[in-house]
Amino acid sequence: MPKIPGVNHLRALEKAGFKVARQGKHVVMTDRTHFITIPRHNPVNAITMGGIVKDAGLTTQQFKELL
Repeated sequence: MPKIPGVNHLRALEKAGFKVARQGKHVVMTDRTHFITIPRHNPVNAITMGGIVKDAGLTTQQFKELL
């Protein structure tokens, strides 16, 4: 699992085409193909963030470019 530092990840995922589906203790985002669940605490653990990016169908490099 790649390590990605916790940064403004929600905005980067919105740039990738994801939209917030619902919010609570976690934020659920979708691009109509992938559903990803992101914890609300900030910063998100680097290993967790790497898993979220992988589940979103992005590479680490693609995600870093969106930041």
